[in-house]
This record gives sequence, structure tokens and C-alpha cells, in this order.
Amino acid sequence: MSSKLDPNSLNMSGYSIGEIHLGQKASVTKTIEAADVYTYAGIIGDINPVHVNAEYAKTTRFGKRIAHGMLTASFFSTIVGMLIPGADAIYCGQTLKFTAPVYFGDTITAEAEVTKIIPEKRMIVMSTIVKNQDGKIVVEGEATAMATKPEETAE
Repeated sequence: MSSKLDPNSLNMSGYSIGEIHLGQKASVTKTIEAADVYTYAGIIGDINPVHVNAEYAKTTRFGKRIAHGMLTASFFSTIVGMLIPGADAIYCGQTLKFTAPVYFGDTITAEAEVTKIIPEKRMIVMSTIVKNQDGKIVVEGEATAMATKPEETAE
């Protein structure tokens, strides 16, 4: 791993497969606001009233508006594309299980940990979870990604 990288910053240079290690972790945190949900709904066309209509949402089992599950899970893409492996990564797959709702105003943290490295394919597998501000897991799954950055050679 490059000593030039701040482990709390985005990895714009990316990691090669040889720079990634088992147990390596990364996370991103975001407070989900109404504007995030409305923007996401507009982009993907999912204007289900449980997401965008406060009066309707009061009548549901949730009692208030909830964020789209896929909006919540989309922060795994930030981890893969910007942290591990980082820039030039190819996001190959993701399993997801939505375990609890995310409400407007919740602060979520998406976390990933490298659990498997397949050097000959330049692939990694990561366990992935999203927790809310109370530490409750709201999404869990597994990501696969390819580290495409070439290995550095000694000159």
C-alpha cells in the first residue's frame, strides 16, 4: 500500500491487486436528505409514494417516508470506485439484502472489508454492510471487483 495515501481520503490513484490485503476496510458516511431521495427518484423514475409523499407514507408500516433501498446500497459503488480498489476499478457484482428502512435524516455508513483476493484474476471479494446512526444494519451483502491498476515494476 502506498504510504502517500491518507487512509481517510479518496483513492484517486487506485490500488493494484498486490497492494490490497485481506481485512482491508473502507467506509463512507452520508446523511440522507429529502433532496437526495427526490433527485434519485427523478433519475430512476421510481416515484413510489412511500419515498416521496409524506402523507401517504404515514399510512404505511414505516409511518414516514423512507429512502430507496438501492440509493442506500449505491454507496458500495463509492467504496469500489473511489476507495478499494479505487480509481480504474471494475465493479463486477453485488449481492444485497435489505434488513431495515432508512428514513429521511438518517446518517448511514457503508462499509466494506476485503475477504478474498484472487490474484490471477485481479479480483477481490468484500463483505458489505450499511449501518444507520444507531449502528443497526440496514443493508448487507457481498461485492466483487477487479483491480485493474497495473503492478508497479522496479526500475
